[in-house]
Amino acid sequence: MGWNTLDDMDLEGKRVLTRVDINVPMEDGEVTDATRIERIAATVQTILDKGGKPVLLAHFGRPKGERRADMSLQPLIPTMEAVLGVEVVFASDCIGPAAAAVIDGLGENQIALLENTRFHAGEEKNDPELVAGMAALGDVYCSDAFSAAHRAHASTTGLAHALPACAGRLMQAELEALEGALGTPARPVLAVVGGAKVSTKLDLLGNLVEKVDMLVIGGGMANTFLAAKGIDVGKSLAEHEMTGTAKEIMAKAETAGCRIILPTDVVVAREFKEGAENETVPADACPSDAMILDAGPDSVAAVIAAIDEAETLIWNGPLGAFEIAPFDAATNAAAKHAAERSELGKLVSVAGGGDTVAALNKAGAASGFSYISTAGGAFLEWMEGKTLPGVAALEA
Repeated sequence: MGWNTLDDMDLEGKRVLTRVDINVPMEDGEVTDATRIERIAATVQTILDKGGKPVLLAHFGRPKGERRADMSLQPLIPTMEAVLGVEVVFASDCIGPAAAAVIDGLGENQIALLENTRFHAGEEKNDPELVAGMAALGDVYCSDAFSAAHRAHASTTGLAHALPACAGRLMQAELEALEGALGTPARPVLAVVGGAKVSTKLDLLGNLVEKVDMLVIGGGMANTFLAAKGIDVGKSLAEHEMTGTAKEIMAKAETAGCRIILPTDVVVAREFKEGAENETVPADACPSDAMILDAGPDSVAAVIAAIDEAETLIWNGPLGAFEIAPFDAATNAAAKHAAERSELGKLVSVAGGGDTVAALNKAGAASGFSYISTAGGAFLEWMEGKTLPGVAALEA
């Protein structure tokens, strides 16, 4: 890895500007899911243990350069103090005398939380003046927001060039997990890619077929691939205008020696609702008035066999309409099996992306995976083979 971690830095007495992602869901002024706050605890504690002063920089929502009370970070403080076990001292800006005074006044077991970086229009433009204003508040820059690393913002890339920089514990874990899964993985490598649309995951599929040994395609995307093979998918969600592209991906996979695994049997229903009357039919026998909502038992057996064969698994997206029973069966069964193999030490499994985390949590399988990324767009862009500005800046 071409970047420093907290272990490489002398932090004694240093002000450590730490970019975190605490863009957590809130309702009525209360945090409803503190996962992202929990994920930064190790970084905060390491900085404190090494004698540094943690100074947290973060965004919240999309204020677009305007100061908005409903997007202030201040309401997060009670949850942060409860989760992190430290006193959080708030500064009303992320630059200037107010922020400097808070940082200078930090005592033992106290950390500073600076106001929403996106209250400044220069944040999303990576404005040098804003970068200089933030850099003046610190001695070291610690990047711990992988989920924002695909953005070239002042607080994600600019600061990495302005101060001695390192990766925080969460950033380090993300990069090591992803490097292990796609950079130098133990083979065979299996990717499971699901979701509604091929069009949103074109770059991802194009990159994966050249890097993995097996590729399971599920969800609505699988219907488009079945249609590309000349199969009638009835009223199923499918992008018929993308069948040519699906054929190109299948041809590319064949050239690269990547085996694509599509459903051979499917669960169909006439209506999309919980507990809808359904039947399992061969993939090429979907009734014209029905829609495919999940992979069938034979297809699940093929996915499980691929998981057993694999040494490394990358998972993004569900295999069916996982939100409603009984169309969550394929996702649940495959996810649980992957989790079991991982817990036995027979598989390195990395998963990420919005629906993915929800699906694995619903299946009760998330805790068994080797690593679950909390990043959405950044995780996908990494899988697509794109350079993430926030990571590249650390390597500079």
